[in-house]
Amino acid sequence: MSEFRFMIFLVIVLATVTHCNKWPPKTKVLHIGGIFPINGTEGWQGGMACQPSAMMALEDVNSRSDLLPGYKLKLHWNDSECEPGLGALVMYDLLYKPPQKLMLLAGCSTVCTTVAEAAKMWNLVVLSYGASSPALSNRQRFPTLFRTHPSATVHNPTRVKILQNFGWSRIAILQQAEEVFISTVEDLETRCRESGIEIVTRQSFLNDPSESVRNLRRQDARIIVGLFYVVAARRVLCEMYKQGLYGSSYVWFFIGWYEDNWYEANLAQEKIECTREQMKEAAEGHLTTEALNWNQDNQKTISGMTVEDYRKRLNAELLKNSHDVTVRFPDGYQEAPLAYDAVWAVALALNRTMHRLAERGRSLDDFTYNDAVSAGEIYSAMNATQFLGVSGTVAFSSKGDRIAWTLIEQMIHGQYNKVGYYDTQTDNLTWLAEARWIGGKIPQDRTIIIDKLRTVSFGLFVTMSLVSSVGIAAAIGLIIFNLVYREQKLIELSQPACNNVMLVGIVLLLSSVILLGMDGDTVPVIHFPVVCQLRAWLLCLGFTLAFGAMFSKVWRVHRQSTKSKEETNKMKDKKSRTQSAKSKVDWVLVGLSFIDVIILTIWAIVDPQIRTVENFQLENPTDTEKDIKIRPSMEHCESKHQNIWLGVVYGYKGLLLIFGLFLAYETRSMKVRSINDSRYVGMSIYNVVVLCLITAPVSLVISSQADASFAFVTAALAFCCFISMALIFVPKVVEVVRNPDRPGDGDDETDQTVSKEEEERYRKLQQENEQLQQLIASREHKLKLLNQRLLERNASVNVNGITPSPIVSASNNTTVSTPPMSGSTRTTTIHLPPAKKNSEVRFSTSSMEMLPNKTRVGVGIMKIHCTETIVTDTASTATPTTLVFNEQVVDGSGDDQEEYEEECVAGVELIEKITDSPMFQRGGAARSPEESYL
Repeated sequence: MSEFRFMIFLVIVLATVTHCNKWPPKTKVLHIGGIFPINGTEGWQGGMACQPSAMMALEDVNSRSDLLPGYKLKLHWNDSECEPGLGALVMYDLLYKPPQKLMLLAGCSTVCTTVAEAAKMWNLVVLSYGASSPALSNRQRFPTLFRTHPSATVHNPTRVKILQNFGWSRIAILQQAEEVFISTVEDLETRCRESGIEIVTRQSFLNDPSESVRNLRRQDARIIVGLFYVVAARRVLCEMYKQGLYGSSYVWFFIGWYEDNWYEANLAQEKIECTREQMKEAAEGHLTTEALNWNQDNQKTISGMTVEDYRKRLNAELLKNSHDVTVRFPDGYQEAPLAYDAVWAVALALNRTMHRLAERGRSLDDFTYNDAVSAGEIYSAMNATQFLGVSGTVAFSSKGDRIAWTLIEQMIHGQYNKVGYYDTQTDNLTWLAEARWIGGKIPQDRTIIIDKLRTVSFGLFVTMSLVSSVGIAAAIGLIIFNLVYREQKLIELSQPACNNVMLVGIVLLLSSVILLGMDGDTVPVIHFPVVCQLRAWLLCLGFTLAFGAMFSKVWRVHRQSTKSKEETNKMKDKKSRTQSAKSKVDWVLVGLSFIDVIILTIWAIVDPQIRTVENFQLENPTDTEKDIKIRPSMEHCESKHQNIWLGVVYGYKGLLLIFGLFLAYETRSMKVRSINDSRYVGMSIYNVVVLCLITAPVSLVISSQADASFAFVTAALAFCCFISMALIFVPKVVEVVRNPDRPGDGDDETDQTVSKEEEERYRKLQQENEQLQQLIASREHKLKLLNQRLLERNASVNVNGITPSPIVSASNNTTVSTPPMSGSTRTTTIHLPPAKKNSEVRFSTSSMEMLPNKTRVGVGIMKIHCTETIVTDTASTATPTTLVFNEQVVDGSGDDQEEYEEECVAGVELIEKITDSPMFQRGGAARSPEESYL
């Protein structure tokens, strides 16, 4: 097609030549303006090579008498330094300084954006030889712009095709914050999205790319597309070396219009902190895509030169301008053919316009900035221009963009090698050579991540399962033991029904050990939620039954202790107390179990637990594969509002633990006959609370380690169950084994409740008893003195024929009566009124019939065990003499020391009154000590 158009063009030219017969001399001048980026430190300084190339083209055009007959072109140019502001100033200077310009040439995308957007106001057509910004394709914004340089978007179809060819579906983009690159990236993102290629990150920088390159490393970017000017490219390459983003695991795409030795040029001037060797090492293997700026066929172009002829001539021209191409190509060397062909395109368009205007009776000399007709003819002529230039076939699309092929190159050992071409119009990718990769294999677009589920090791799972099975068997055996020996007093008084419930809870807890060890290796994913629900039910109900039974026992002990203090005179019989205790245990367990069932049911219905996977940081494998990482993961049972549900369960069970611990502490010294293992139950509660306090935080810390977490939690659970069974049941089993035939009466435990206050009271009573003993010793000394007085008084009294009269002791309200006596002996009887069982009577008395040899006086405390106590002093022939004591009856804990001393003194006074009475003034045989009664 292009050859057909070229033939038509030649026919038109020949027809024109035939019509004119001869060419007039070029006496008139057509002026065009040129803006070239030559100096400057940022952006693209392609004017170094493009300006000499354009002057070469201008010389060739003016040498052709058949092109623009009667006219010659003159180029007025200036340097823009690739700065938009300076470029606008250059443009205004060109426009407002005579002579008037017909067209403008411009390079550098940022400058072209400013110039092309303003040129429409002067009806000027702008032809760009070095602007690749995709934004310039906008015909509404830039209606008079044409480009011999292809748009940067022409690279994107090539890049996408290469990515698909090598199977890369994950890339990253690093761009400089310039409009040309921003527009290119937006187009690339659209094409990648349409092709199913993921862009993992898009990093942008203005001058310093350090942080952006580091972010690429953090994102594990492997295939990276870089869009930036050559100065920034050198900074990026050095940072690549520092961060290690090069080599066999990375592929970089750079822009192809850099010079071949761009990576090692101007390092000192730009203060690049890498050496040439480091830059070369980092640049090894990268790919470039660029439009074909040089004709690939060695055929003559419109200028009559081949590409090689043009190259030699350009090198010589550059050498004249102090650019030694043998050492380094100047910036813009690759785009120099585009500038050469741009001048030829201007000449051909003006030549066509000249003939079109001649048909209307007008000429190019009549053009002004307000002449829209001439501007329209120039625009139409440029849009229809097509020829074979040194950059290849020059033609423009409806958007003014150059239609061109794309060249793919790869840097191997510091040199660019051509590896393929891509034709955008036919979507054809042609490989000239096979790409060569460091390490001999195609790099991967990402680190290959192997998911590895952290599961409980088989050996640990089997071990803990065996341990839990032993515990389950032991619990079942103890249940059978309780049922078989339930009639024995030892078992009966330990609440066997409550113990059986506790053992059932232990069975449930130990069964959960097996479920805790099940994971994705043993349970299908679809069935994992069922395992999650079973774990929750077994753990909650098992804990409630096991700990709830212990809680019920200490609660009953505490209640009985409270009752003994409030209702000391209204104690119920043993059977009714036992039945009441059993009833309380049942209700406590039913209530706690009911709470568990309600919470777990609502949880399972409203927010059921499902299988979730927690991923951890990547780990390096043990083999030598560099692009393989291990991603550990763990399965968890979680619901959407997991923390809320756990807070509810832990909250009420925590309160239960705290309250149970409080009750166990309060009842630590209490013994109840109906619950003979209350102390062991309290010790079990201590163990449960301590293990829960240790296990909960530690399990959270080691939750990411499957084996450690499973081993610690299950070991704590098993230990808690085993220690509880050992404390509560081993003593019973041992006692039953030792005495299998004895029913057991439970006498080893008392039915009296002993509280902490009573222990303190008992200690005080012991101290009081010691003080009383000292007081008794003192009183006995006084009694000895009284005995001596009695001996002296009786020696002087004649007791024959004396009849005693009753004597009343006011202090003790005691009546002493002596019946008539016959003979030399008599009987003295002391009657005590009935007293309550287990109460104490304090008294003092003395026998007088021991005179003159011995008299014994007793002062002490007598514990009454019957309804009436009689103390009798019997003689062989005497008529009994009766002394009746109306004592105050008190319990063993109600008298103090002062009251006791008063009673002792009253007893002594009573003895003195009795011995002073005449009825005792008689003689008689002396009595033995056994005849005196205390």
